[in-house]
Amino acid sequence: MERVILSWSGGKDSSLALQELRRKGESEVTGLLTTVTEDYDRISMHGVRRSLLDMQAERLGLPLEVVHIPRDSSNSVYEERMGKALEKLRSEGVRKIAFGDLFLEDIRRYREGRLKEVGMTAIFPLWMSDTAELAHSFISSGFRAIVCCVDTRRLDMSYCGAEFDDDFIGALPPGTDPCGENGEFHTFVYDGPIFSSGIKVKRGETVVRENFCFTDLKAESR
Repeated sequence: MERVILSWSGGKDSSLALQELRRKGESEVTGLLTTVTEDYDRISMHGVRRSLLDMQAERLGLPLEVVHIPRDSSNSVYEERMGKALEKLRSEGVRKIAFGDLFLEDIRRYREGRLKEVGMTAIFPLWMSDTAELAHSFISSGFRAIVCCVDTRRLDMSYCGAEFDDDFIGALPPGTDPCGENGEFHTFVYDGPIFSSGIKVKRGETVVRENFCFTDLKAESR
């Protein structure tokens, strides 16, 4: 089977993308590609600690390719560093990168264009899925996640740190995408059928930085 690298955010959409790719069985996911903000050592945009990212990769049994970017990175710096990572993967025989995007056409075109420049192809295993159905199926299939980041311009900060469950979805204001595809919120997945075992996580401080609210998540001591 053809090798695929999955763009991994640590959240529900990338988790569902991995599950779907494995279900189809048409390709083999051989690694994860994640952007980490080097100043904080956390997953970019999500604000999740690198240590939790490493625990996810361990429980998925997949190697992790990390692209480090600076805080407040310009688009040119991001593209330069991501480009180097993609060139490395291509030299290792990888030709396809999978993404968990659902329906944003501009994001899809951007990803496809960037990958085409380095001779690679983007695939979208969840594309145009019904997001309400997807959100509920995520929960019913045994995944567990916490809302780790909220864009306060789109959603009240009180949603940050909540369990991503049916109650959370039911309480979302009208017009909010159930999967947060418009950037309303991001999640961290700590358990589910794709993991060898769950991650015990506790919630820490919730802070607001500019327009974004983050709940710090920490692994519980064994």
